[in-house]
Amino acid sequence: MTELLRPDRAWFARDAVELARLLLGAVFSCTTAEGTVAVRLVEVEAYRGDGEDPGSHAFRGPTPRTRVMFGEPGRLYAYFSYGMHVCLNFVCSPDGTASAVLLRGGTVVEGIELARARRGRSSDRDLARGPGRLAQALGVPLAETGADLLAPPFDLRIPAVPLAFEATPRTGVSGVGGGAAFPWRFVLPGEPGVSPAKRHPRAVD
Repeated sequence: MTELLRPDRAWFARDAVELARLLLGAVFSCTTAEGTVAVRLVEVEAYRGDGEDPGSHAFRGPTPRTRVMFGEPGRLYAYFSYGMHVCLNFVCSPDGTASAVLLRGGTVVEGIELARARRGRSSDRDLARGPGRLAQALGVPLAETGADLLAPPFDLRIPAVPLAFEATPRTGVSGVGGGAAFPWRFVLPGEPGVSPAKRHPRAVD
């Protein structure tokens, strides 16, 4: 089994595309009053900063919602998708450079009974398969945006040796940022926690 290490703040101060690849196989956990759930990350997407990546929330500069993306690396950026699902991102790159990695899919490796209770009728394969399901299984609310990933209630352990991965265009991103020019979705091949790749109908290469 791959050795896992706890990163420091400086580890997050790197480009989002590089960080995304290094996060594959990492174990991310959240502890609440209900207990701890940990997820092994098998699918992530990279988003770079303002003016550079049209698929990024930070493309047009800081807003009250995205300000955390421009700040200290190693913070959590959470947002609502379609007004229903919380999505979780790891802020990276040096302070002042907006970029983040979206956690798209994983496999629950601790606290599976609690994850099942949170996810209702979901199969074990689908407990954290997709960004909304992953956040729900972990029990991370929108209010945690800006929280420190290096402090409770979170814990992150990263592989000591990077794992083999596959790269594809990002999923469900419209416009130029969703095209083949941005192959910034990274997955561990063959893992059941990887969500289906869906090209947005308005994606542009």
